[in-house]
Amino acid sequence: MKAVVVDALNEFSVQEVQLDSPKAGEVRVKMVATGVCRSDWSVISGTIPMPLPAVIGHEGAGIITELGEGVDKFALGDHVVLSFIPECGDCFYCKNDQAYLCASKNNAAGGMLDGTTRVHRGDEDVMVMTQLGCMAEECIAPAISCVKINDDVPLSSAALIGCGVMTGVGAALNAAKVKPGSTAVVFGCGGIGLSTIQGACIAGAKNVVAVDTLPGKLDMAKTFGATHGCLLEDANEFILELTEGRGADYCFEAVGNTALMQLAEASTRPGGVCTVIGVGKMDEQFVLSPFMLPLTGKRIQGTMYGNCNPSKDFPKLLDYYKKGELDLDGMITKTYSIDQASEAFADLTSGANARGVIIYD
Repeated sequence: MKAVVVDALNEFSVQEVQLDSPKAGEVRVKMVATGVCRSDWSVISGTIPMPLPAVIGHEGAGIITELGEGVDKFALGDHVVLSFIPECGDCFYCKNDQAYLCASKNNAAGGMLDGTTRVHRGDEDVMVMTQLGCMAEECIAPAISCVKINDDVPLSSAALIGCGVMTGVGAALNAAKVKPGSTAVVFGCGGIGLSTIQGACIAGAKNVVAVDTLPGKLDMAKTFGATHGCLLEDANEFILELTEGRGADYCFEAVGNTALMQLAEASTRPGGVCTVIGVGKMDEQFVLSPFMLPLTGKRIQGTMYGNCNPSKDFPKLLDYYKKGELDLDGMITKTYSIDQASEAFADLTSGANARGVIIYD
């Protein structure tokens, strides 16, 4: 089968690899669609370290074609969205409604939940991203990383739920808990930022401000519900003017840039909530004043995977989609074949798409 394999820092290509049958608790999924996400690029660039060679891909949807031993919650032919965080249901975090922190995950090690891999290149083992490696024609996935969905939802659109949309919408609804009538500012209008904008709109925010360095991104943001668009260099002045000098009720950093994190915190009003979504580099930091933090009463928080419980939140987001409150179809601005993976990542890094999606025959 074809898969996108990273061999070394900044070196990736479409290659032929072999796939084992699923082991106990696993399923084989024929991929229909895989989202091209910045986290995939972060593995390629080394921002997210993992053992190489490795198949990337962690946002996708497909059809189950083989069941491993003991899998009884799925049937052949089931349509599923893949979750890059498994949900075991038994660990401390799952039992405390924090499945996005599930203790069963083994994401950094590059193997399946048992530490081994099902992908090979001849005699060589190939690791996989987040127990999935779904930027491939097929993948083996833990059954607890799959969420069954109705057959009437296009899998190309449903795939986006698996990472970017869940992360962004969940940041607004689950993590920040945006209130109706409030002002929310989103720094960075890539796929996650646009999803955060949609989440703030679903929550009933009165003002939803998109901030980016590219005018085209601001225009795109308005099609997903942003009420205002602002270039980065004008953001501080614009936000203060809009909020009568207070700052925004909610600010979201959706890039992983420390300077933007600093600006998002500074743009949050006293008593407001600043949520960091983007993943920065491991050796970087941003500074908070220990004097001002308690005096302003701001809440500054990170969010992982939109603080979601996949088995509950994926269907909830698809309900928003069916009701026309969440635009998944419009998020897909370009599709690619797997052989066009290099083009897809070039478009990702240039900011050309809301979301690019690889579609398989």
